[in-house]
Amino acid sequence: MTSRVLPPALLLIVMALSVRAEAAQQITAYYDGGMPVSQIPAAQINDLIYAFGEPDDAGMCTPPTAAQSGTFAALRKLRQAHPGLRLIVSIGGWDAAPQYSDIALTDRSRGKFAASCVQTFLAQQGFDGIDIDWEFPVHGGMSRSRPQDRANATALVREFRRQLDARGREQHRHYFLTVATPAGTWQQGGAYSVSDSYDLAALARSADWLNVMTYDMNTIFSPVSAFNTPLAADPRDPAPAPERSLDNLTSAVSYYESQGVPAARIMLGIAFYGRGFNGVSPQDDGLYSKYTGGYAETPWKTIRAQFLTSADWVRHWSATAQAPWLYNAKQHIFFTYDDPLSLGIKADFARREQLRGVMIWVLGEDDPGNSLLQALSSHLDPQSSPQHARN
Repeated sequence: MTSRVLPPALLLIVMALSVRAEAAQQITAYYDGGMPVSQIPAAQINDLIYAFGEPDDAGMCTPPTAAQSGTFAALRKLRQAHPGLRLIVSIGGWDAAPQYSDIALTDRSRGKFAASCVQTFLAQQGFDGIDIDWEFPVHGGMSRSRPQDRANATALVREFRRQLDARGREQHRHYFLTVATPAGTWQQGGAYSVSDSYDLAALARSADWLNVMTYDMNTIFSPVSAFNTPLAADPRDPAPAPERSLDNLTSAVSYYESQGVPAARIMLGIAFYGRGFNGVSPQDDGLYSKYTGGYAETPWKTIRAQFLTSADWVRHWSATAQAPWLYNAKQHIFFTYDDPLSLGIKADFARREQLRGVMIWVLGEDDPGNSLLQALSSHLDPQSSPQHARN
């Protein structure tokens, strides 16, 4: 039997089509220990991202605790039971990445950090890849910052790619590199643009995909009460026009693509929690109101079991956001969240736009029947489960 080699142009077309075919079926989920490993619905996800590994003050990856080592062993057993499930570790997080500016500052500091993470989590703990979660270079988050952080973030991602590829050649396999990036234009300190922090096109060239946090579009940094994950902009939103037009999933994806990120490298962020605003006006059932403070993030399982079964919380639907909200007239609370209906619509959007798929924050916040995950998986690929669509 002889092998046939496709012409380069045709090979590129075939590769692009295969990437896009996979994209509509991918489900990536962050896991922060909020549920026992034995209860993780692994048959319905492609990638599990453990949150979090942390940088230490010396610019190295912090070794896992005894409890983490036990969790990692359980995750490896879960992967054995579900061949093809990929385990990725996320380094950083909102509260845990103040050291990144120092880590990314020089060739030496970047190389040292990447090497320690590769050794700690790939060589010793058997992970299949690394997710970099720096919130955020330059400004907008909790990290110490420098003006050169934007360029240094790109250099850090490239160093991780170099070291992961080097190890991959030794092990005759591919190691994954992903980056968590924001979408909302209201961050700590006020109005914000993701391009202030990241060269998105450069990141996309080095990373396997970007985990785009298309949630937290409206938080306590926002001027009025509004939706956590709206699908489209609402002209009735009184927020300033630039932010109002961008703080929705449709515009966020368009913006990423306009900055040079291919659709097949965009994971659409999905929230398994809701958030609220206290002290809102009764007008329009609390929507687009000034507020006095934030109402705590609440997992969907609590929303379903407690809020939706109480007469104090009245459900409404936005035809523009394509999402529900609750209004509590007694306590003057506006509460924004997703349910199976709105997540099905978001999954349809991801398929229609030929994105790589969806990313969930966070496992453990679904209800006991996994109705949110079921809505995503059924709309992403009604014909088969994610386990049948792996690389």
